[in-house]
Amino acid sequence: MTEFWLISAPGEKTCQQTWDKLMVATTRTNNLSTNHKLNIPDLKVGTLDVLVGLSDELAKLDSFVESVVKKVAQYMADVLEDSRDKVQENLLANGGNRFYITQRKKKGTDIRLKLIPFDLVTYITRFQWDMAKYPIKQSLKNISEIISKQVTQIDNDLKARASAYNNLKGNLQNLERKNAGSLLTRSLADIVKKEDFVLESEYLITMLVVVPKTSYNDWNKTYETLSEMVVPRSTKMIIEDNDSGLFSVTLFRKAVDDFKHKARENKFTVREFQYNEEEMKADKEEMTRLSTDKKKQFVSSCIFKEGRSSLFKSDSPLVLNLKPDHSGPLVRWLKVNFSEAFIAWIHIKTLRVFIESVLRYGLPVNFQAMLLQPNKKNMKRLREVLYDLYKHLDSSAAIIDAAMDIPGLNLSQQEYYPYVYYKIDCNLLDFKV
Repeated sequence: MTEFWLISAPGEKTCQQTWDKLMVATTRTNNLSTNHKLNIPDLKVGTLDVLVGLSDELAKLDSFVESVVKKVAQYMADVLEDSRDKVQENLLANGGNRFYITQRKKKGTDIRLKLIPFDLVTYITRFQWDMAKYPIKQSLKNISEIISKQVTQIDNDLKARASAYNNLKGNLQNLERKNAGSLLTRSLADIVKKEDFVLESEYLITMLVVVPKTSYNDWNKTYETLSEMVVPRSTKMIIEDNDSGLFSVTLFRKAVDDFKHKARENKFTVREFQYNEEEMKADKEEMTRLSTDKKKQFVSSCIFKEGRSSLFKSDSPLVLNLKPDHSGPLVRWLKVNFSEAFIAWIHIKTLRVFIESVLRYGLPVNFQAMLLQPNKKNMKRLREVLYDLYKHLDSSAAIIDAAMDIPGLNLSQQEYYPYVYYKIDCNLLDFKV
């Protein structure tokens, strides 16, 4: 992924002139960055006191929403596990898809709507304010509160869903651990068979003993004499791994405690196991259920639907040319709410650049907001060019200490430049996908 620099500068005679100057300085001669205009609607300005207070509040909200975006993205990666190379394909904005008409004939023929991915870079560079979610007739404070409430709900829902999924995953891992490992620790339910045991006997019982490979001869020579009442020639090796073998032996119930004690003295390990078909069946069913439930969270069957469209007056059949979506409920929730959180985050950045521009450049509102995608090799040079271009806006910018705390400017949170600047980092994961 990549990063963007969201900047603004006051309009010259027109905002287009500000844009043209940036383009000449950064792209037409030296290819320092790829630039895009950021379209900001006519937001309500309010009073200066409100703007100063909002500037500080939005700085905190920005950090919070960014953290939620990253948490949802990282949890998506954790849930997909073996499909981590597919994670970036699911980190999309605006629901990840948009409809567009690919074919519409005049009379009674198919209207085909195709879903296309809307990746994060495309969303940012083609940003349009969402009037439905964040009505611009509302005050800036109300819009920020709408975003805060929305993202807080996503964060709370993520915690609840993550807890439920982690419990499911943990229970499954515990069962899987029982069926793995050495003969000393692993479950024996899927190893032994009914015929390995003497069952339904009032006096006799079959014990299972783990014997080191180096001690096979000692076991065969001594097991009958480890205690009284061991059935002669009753031992049988059921299975072995790299280090040891599992042996069965039959003895009288009253000799069990003495046999266990003598076995320990001879470095033979008696496994506590009783053959119970109902319990063993229940364990296997629980393993299957947990495994199925886990898979259902991120894999489901693909459904194609065909019907008639209510969007058009025509009675033509509507064919949805859908890309198969095999996502289960948890992954679907993560995809949708990642998109919601990411969209909210970019709207916060837009609010911040608007408010900061008004505070810096004054009224009436006259500035150009611009998105720069820096060339990685030329970031330092780009910063120098921007400083030369805008240093006349604030001659003190070069000497202001970033640790100073000036209300409304949030200098303690980032470097200060003569132009308004915010970074949008799209590298949202702890690993490279």
